[in-house]
Amino acid sequence: MIYPAEPFRIKSVETVSMIPRDERLKKMEEAGLNTFLLNSKDVYIDLLTDSGTNAMSDKQWAGMMMGDEAYAGSVNFYHLEATVRELFGFKHIVPTHQGRGAENLLSQLAIKPGQYVAGNMYFTTTRYHQEKNGASFVDIVRDEAHDATLNVPFKGNIDLNKLQKLIDEKGAKNIAYICLAVTVNLAGGQPVSMENMRAVRELTSAHGIKVYYDATRCVENAYYIKEQEKGFENKSIKEIVHEMFSYADGCTMSGKKDCLVNIGGFLCMNDDDLFSQARELVVVYEGMPSYGGLAGRDMEAMAIGLREAMQFEYIEHRIKQVRYLGDKLKAAGVHAVFLDARRFCPHLSQEQFPAQSLAASIYVETGVRSMERGIISAGRNKETGEHHKPKLETVRLTIPRRVYTYAHMDVVADGIIQLYKHKEDIRGLRFTYEPKQLRFFTARFEYI
Repeated sequence: MIYPAEPFRIKSVETVSMIPRDERLKKMEEAGLNTFLLNSKDVYIDLLTDSGTNAMSDKQWAGMMMGDEAYAGSVNFYHLEATVRELFGFKHIVPTHQGRGAENLLSQLAIKPGQYVAGNMYFTTTRYHQEKNGASFVDIVRDEAHDATLNVPFKGNIDLNKLQKLIDEKGAKNIAYICLAVTVNLAGGQPVSMENMRAVRELTSAHGIKVYYDATRCVENAYYIKEQEKGFENKSIKEIVHEMFSYADGCTMSGKKDCLVNIGGFLCMNDDDLFSQARELVVVYEGMPSYGGLAGRDMEAMAIGLREAMQFEYIEHRIKQVRYLGDKLKAAGVHAVFLDARRFCPHLSQEQFPAQSLAASIYVETGVRSMERGIISAGRNKETGEHHKPKLETVRLTIPRRVYTYAHMDVVADGIIQLYKHKEDIRGLRFTYEPKQLRFFTARFEYI
């Protein structure tokens, strides 16, 4: 594997904190063993999320200075609208403060109580909005997505047999829409093939079912298609992205990922009536339809960033930097960039929250902040109150875009490899505070 050098020069630097281990242990205990509750000033390398943590380019910063902060009809909105129409191909766009604002609008508009939303594995906030509006989520991802030991292409694909079975059992009219994530976050960023998108479109069209993409990391998905799917090797990232969205009725987008900005998102659709309703609803929750909770400068930066994300050299480096870290960990017997906490901590049961404890231990040992993606993130069944028990119990090392170097990846890998050598010291946890919704953000724990 050849790992390309960064396709950019560093123009501005930010000093980070490097506190000693004893102090990190104290900080972690003060945070209730939840990495979300750490202060960023106490973190050396922050891999908590790639959402809103990107470095913006000189052109984006220049765009920030050209913000048209008009309350209505901002020039920057029309620039964003034109950019999204060109690159994604959708007719209508409604800006929102971030992706979950778009999720909120879509869930309220497209779901009737008692309906089902099917998708290729749930995401936390997405499922919350769907359930809050009366839907039940049904996972129709291929079975291989739930097995971290399998290395097969396009593990994010929808299982068409599962989709057909759902239609047969529940009836097409009872399915609000299909939520297709490109890529699948909780499966470790697994991509979806173009062939699968096309097949899902054909099947849903036959039954009059809408398909909405979670497009948050669509550029990353496009790279995998170019690299791994026959017939796309000579197509540009822009061409692949455009074809991907041609098989959808709309999408929700968190611009904080593949638009390379720190805030912002949008909802796209082709349906005129739905757009009319969305324009009304966005006023209630976000702001005017031409800014939707964003400043003009933020919309400008997002429009510029979306174009920059289509640059092949950028996305190749982005993907291969992550692979570099994964390859170093795998060579040492550790399980890739989504760390398999079940295999890392075989001495802990799932009810002892191994991924949560592993994330806390990584910070204490290395100063690197990661996050849990397992039983804590999965939450509880809204009817029974029992823990959802996902097959995947992982710790996510989420690398911000254009922020860290290969040397930082070496530090991360070396620290986790050292921790792996005495993994039996990682202890199980129990709740000391458990919020009712989205508990992984603010829950607190103690060692058993």
